[in-house]
Amino acid sequence: MTVRLFERNRTLTFIVMYSLYLYFLGLSLRNTSNALEPFKDQKRSHVAIWNWIQRFGSSQIYKRKRVSAFIIDETIIQIGWKHFWLWICIEPIHSSVLGIHISEERNMFVAENFIRSLVEKYGKHTVYTDGCTWYPQACTFLHLKQVAFYFREKSYRKSNAIFQRQD
Repeated sequence: MTVRLFERNRTLTFIVMYSLYLYFLGLSLRNTSNALEPFKDQKRSHVAIWNWIQRFGSSQIYKRKRVSAFIIDETIIQIGWKHFWLWICIEPIHSSVLGIHISEERNMFVAENFIRSLVEKYGKHTVYTDGCTWYPQACTFLHLKQVAFYFREKSYRKSNAIFQRQD
């Protein structure tokens, strides 16, 4: 059974989540709306962002349930003319997003800070990642068990797991 967050697919799930992320970082509704301008086809008004906040809020996106493990991955995104790394952590049983982080760099220090923020919020759990070299280093430093998984259709499965709530 897949849970649908949206009745229709007008705005990409990533844009909604990114907007909520910016708003909860402290940007105003209008500044959050202005931050979406680089996504040319995805510009939304401050009223649309307000509606998303009312509908989802922080308690809807970051549900605090019993956490069994962390599945962490990162991908590069382009905002305007700059490239950033989007880090995401998903809980495997409930398929809930536990954390999102955007950084300019992709290294062991950023991974360690992201995982540390998850541990502070949810406690110590096994970390499942792809085979990148910075995860074992970060997990060793934080005294966490890290399991690397490899499969052929990584991009399909990752996008399916992250965006399964989308129409």
